[in-house]
Amino acid sequence: MGQSRDRDKFKHLVAALKRFDSLVVAFSGGVDSSFLLAVACQAITGRVVAVTAESPVHPVREKKAAAEFARRLGVEHVIVKSGEMKLSDFVANSKDRCYICKKHVLTEILNIASQMGICRVAHGANVDDLGDYRPGLKAAEEMGVAAPLVEAGLGKDEIRRFSREINLNTWNKPSMACLASRIPYGTSITPAALNMVERAEDVLLGLGFRTCRVRYHGRTARIEVDPGDMQLLLKHEVREKVVAQLKRIGFTHVAADLEGYVQGSMNRDLGSGAGTAAGLKSGWIDQTRNFDGK
Repeated sequence: MGQSRDRDKFKHLVAALKRFDSLVVAFSGGVDSSFLLAVACQAITGRVVAVTAESPVHPVREKKAAAEFARRLGVEHVIVKSGEMKLSDFVANSKDRCYICKKHVLTEILNIASQMGICRVAHGANVDDLGDYRPGLKAAEEMGVAAPLVEAGLGKDEIRRFSREINLNTWNKPSMACLASRIPYGTSITPAALNMVERAEDVLLGLGFRTCRVRYHGRTARIEVDPGDMQLLLKHEVREKVVAQLKRIGFTHVAADLEGYVQGSMNRDLGSGAGTAAGLKSGWIDQTRNFDGK
């Protein structure tokens, strides 16, 4: 019965996409937008274009992965340099940060679509996204950007399962959010902070951690990994490498969050102030182990 419902959802997605004569997909290269792009290429007889935003808030590795996926799929791929870092309201990092960013980036993508003569743009939001604080979804809805995965009722697990069935190498890719999500609300988003986070996460990925976040608290790096990888993180030789390399990047203190990776954990600060003070109030320091032993 469950598999039958899932099949119905997939058929619903295909039917929804077939309504478009052509489509631009806002393509990050993540699990959801990759699946949406692949199915759109099969369902839509007209032109399908993938547009990827490039900026300091997106890891370089993700841009490269998106380009490679689009190349292998044989789909037209456009990379647009988005300028959200020029927006003072975005850089100030209020709770509406994602709304401001999404509206700006989607405006650029809609302009590209218009120049190409394509009247619709879609993004890869899924039904599981509706359960977290995601102001970016509001911006997309206001701008008329389609959300076919939501319309079909598809969640992350179903998207991964179908992605595997149609042989997409993204089916088991870890979830990814922009680097700005590593910085507490109220703390200014700077190129230097984003670069430190990106380089620190590259260190962890290079050591074999598939799911990881480095939360930026000034000169303190708070590491989140999958709870099942916590013992690996705390192994002496791994711990020493992480501490040494993150200090080389510019962090003074390196801490492990004993709760592990929790999607949207930075949203806990909402309603209790912003910035470092809110981080203190939320209790994350009480749940961390300082790698320096101090």
